[in-house]
Amino acid sequence: MTLAATIEARLAPLAPLDVEIRDDSALHVGHAGAAGGAGHFSVTIVSEHFLGMPRLARHRAVLDCVGDLIPYPVHALAIQALAPDEPRSNERTKQ
Repeated sequence: MTLAATIEARLAPLAPLDVEIRDDSALHVGHAGAAGGAGHFSVTIVSEHFLGMPRLARHRAVLDCVGDLIPYPVHALAIQALAPDEPRSNERTKQ
């Protein structure tokens, strides 16, 4: 099982309506965490679980599912946790 697949499986308790996991490790070549073999990932998860929850609580819910993977094999995890009625932001266009 790939690390991305492991992350996705770990998020199952949040009953995601949609989940996208992107391995951004190639963008961080030479970074200290990447040099040690740990990966950089971005996750976008849409779940009714997040309805009415503040952003910090949403991130904590995600980290409750995958936090034991940090700092190895995951060095960094960017999280976008959304309720179904919220639009996705495109982080790549902000760079």
